[in-house]
Amino acid sequence: MILNTGGRTDTVQYYTKWLLKRFKEGYVLSRNPLFPNKVTRYELTPDKVDCVAFCSKDYEPILNDLTDITSRFNTYFHYTITAYGKDIEPGVPDIEKSMETLKKLSAIVGKQRVAWRYDPVLLTEKYTIQTHLNTFEKMAKELAPFVERCIFSFVEMYKKLETNMPELILLSDMDKAALAKGLGETAAKYGLYIQTCGTNGDYSQYGIHSSGCLTLDILGGANGVVFRDLKHNGMRQGCHCIESRDIGAYDTCMNGCKYCYANKNPKRAFENYRYHDPDSPLLLGHLKKTDAVCQGAQKTYLNSGIICGQQVLKL
Repeated sequence: MILNTGGRTDTVQYYTKWLLKRFKEGYVLSRNPLFPNKVTRYELTPDKVDCVAFCSKDYEPILNDLTDITSRFNTYFHYTITAYGKDIEPGVPDIEKSMETLKKLSAIVGKQRVAWRYDPVLLTEKYTIQTHLNTFEKMAKELAPFVERCIFSFVEMYKKLETNMPELILLSDMDKAALAKGLGETAAKYGLYIQTCGTNGDYSQYGIHSSGCLTLDILGGANGVVFRDLKHNGMRQGCHCIESRDIGAYDTCMNGCKYCYANKNPKRAFENYRYHDPDSPLLLGHLKKTDAVCQGAQKTYLNSGIICGQQVLKL
C-alpha cells in the first residue's frame, strides 16, 4: 500500500505532531469523506506500508523529526513552490524561504526522493506567462541540484474557482503551449527532468515528459526497491499515478490557497481546526458511538522477494 499524507490537506505543515504520533503508535484512522460514519484503520508499519508519499508547501515543522519516519519506511517527497504570493497563497512561506527549506529537506532525505512541484500554473493580470517563465527560471537555477524532477500542471477549472478566483484568466491551448515551451527550455538549460501532472496533453516536443508523478517506477527508483508491474489507474481523471490511501481530511488546510480543490472555502478549514486533537487517531475529532470502523486493505505492491533493509532481493 502507498500511504498519502498530503492529498486532502497539508498534514506536514499544520498537523505535524499528529502525524508523528500516528507513526509512533503504528496506526491511523481515516474518516470516509462521503460516508462520515465509516472509518478505516490503517496500520502504519513497514510491513504494511510500501512507501509514504508526502506533499507539502512547508516542510520546516517536521525536519527535525523526519528521520523517525525515513529510517523505517520508504519515502518520497513532493514540495510545492510556485510563483504566487500571499494574494493567492496566504499561508505559504515566500519563495526564498521555501527554497531554503527544500534544500534542507534534500540534505536529509537525498535529492532522489524530492520532487519540486510547480503547480498549478494559472494566469491572472498579475501572473502572466512571462512572469511564470521568469520566476521559474530563477527557481530552476537554484533548485535543480537538490531535486530529482520538476512536476507542473495547468490549473483545473473547478466550478468553485468561479467564486474563489474571479480574476482567473482561462488558459488557451496557445497559452499552454507557450508555457510548456518556456518551462521545457529552462529545464533543459539546468539539466532538470520535467513532467506534467494530471493532464493528458502531449508536450513532448518541448522536452516535457508525460504525466504520472507518483508511479511505482519513481517510488522504487528513489528508494532502491522493486515493485510489481501493475496498472496505474490514477486517483482522478487525467491522473496516471498508482493508487494510494490518503489519511487527511478535506476542509482542513489553512494555507488558504485560492485555487485549492480540497477546501470549499478557507474559513471552514479554520473552523474545523478547532476539532483537531494531536492525540486522536483521527485528524479531526474522536470516534463516535455511531462510527463503524473497518480494517483497510493494505496489499503490498512490492515484488516477491526478501526485503533486506531497503533493498528487495528477488527469489
